[in-house]
Amino acid sequence: MLDRDGFRPNVGIILLNQRSQVFWGKRIRTHSWQFPQGGIDRGENPEQAMFRELHEEVGLMPQHVQLLARTRDWLRYEVPDRFIRRDARGHYKGQKQIWFLLQLVGHDWDLNLRATDHPEFDAWRWNDYWVPLDVVVEFKRGVYEMALTELSRFVPRFENRFEPRPDHRNRYLRGGMRHRDPADAGPGEPGLQGLRGAGSPGASFELPPGATFEPDPQTSFMAASRKDKHDI
Repeated sequence: MLDRDGFRPNVGIILLNQRSQVFWGKRIRTHSWQFPQGGIDRGENPEQAMFRELHEEVGLMPQHVQLLARTRDWLRYEVPDRFIRRDARGHYKGQKQIWFLLQLVGHDWDLNLRATDHPEFDAWRWNDYWVPLDVVVEFKRGVYEMALTELSRFVPRFENRFEPRPDHRNRYLRGGMRHRDPADAGPGEPGLQGLRGAGSPGASFELPPGATFEPDPQTSFMAASRKDKHDI
């Protein structure tokens, strides 16, 4: 389903935990990290599509999240021809997206990357809100910056852990992942010995099905061209 300009309607999801960190998913069989996103089906409105994609990509149901905000207008990005199926070139141009900001009110173990037979991610992590966009495929970076900036004023300021603005405009475009001493990890944060359950200090649990924790994701984008549908 394309609009008259060749853009496919799509939704993007920024999911926060109780520390105002964001869900960061690794595309299956690649080293590219991104937020959950997906197309709007015929007959759906953006909010309905968002809840469907939330379940399909990360296994969460509406009762697991609180809707905090959404972007006011469509945010668009064009997809380079080399990432478009040959039969779609000439009429498919890219994506136009409504972005949603959600607060997780459930638990980390509610996340399930294998909620469907066609998983989008094979690993996930919580990351600082101003994610390093150098791990995102280049043509999406502008939309990510716009969405993060527009929705940042709705992010809860828990324990002063959320930095309202980057130190300067492009800090998170150039910066790498922050490295932390595992001994400093608090409840709900990863350490060398695994993860601790949010809200239950000292209680360990396994990552959700299909997930692994990678503390230092690679910065190269690979295999985007393998996709055979217009959800990039």
